[in-house]
Amino acid sequence: MHPLPWYIAGPLIGLVVPALLLLGNKSFGISSNFRHLCAAIAPCGLEFFGHDWKRTGLWNLVFLAGVFAGATLAGWLAPPPVAIAPHTVETLRGLGLHWTGGLVPQELFTWASLLTLRGFVCVVVGGFLVGFGTAYAGGCTSGHAIAGLANLEFASLLAVIGFFAGGLTTTFVILPRLLG
Repeated sequence: MHPLPWYIAGPLIGLVVPALLLLGNKSFGISSNFRHLCAAIAPCGLEFFGHDWKRTGLWNLVFLAGVFAGATLAGWLAPPPVAIAPHTVETLRGLGLHWTGGLVPQELFTWASLLTLRGFVCVVVGGFLVGFGTAYAGGCTSGHAIAGLANLEFASLLAVIGFFAGGLTTTFVILPRLLG
């Protein structure tokens, strides 16, 4: 009923990666599931989706279904209270966003907001850029930070540094200009 402290949860997550490699020769990751899902549902002849998803991605799709089911169940049984710093609430108000205690500002992440330029840019363009960046970087932020760093991959270290630099730039430079 209570989350594990970071000093327990972090090492446990970090140990999953080498355990999967040692016990089942499986790599841990979520972003590759989009490729597996597209190959399974809509084999459209594109080379990128032309792989044996049953051999390489079936266990990942089962894992993805478990993540989705677990998150849905956890949110339904015990929705987490979201608490953010008062300074952050004031900063959001200064940008024209009103945080009401949910996970995201409602001005940006609702169906109605997609019809506004600001909402469209934040959700659709931002989603496309995240997807493109994931494919271009060879994995998502958590994949590089957890799996790549656990495998001592230098490219993942560079990717994680780039993700943090991009996140900080977006937070402090791009987002205030986009929302202001």
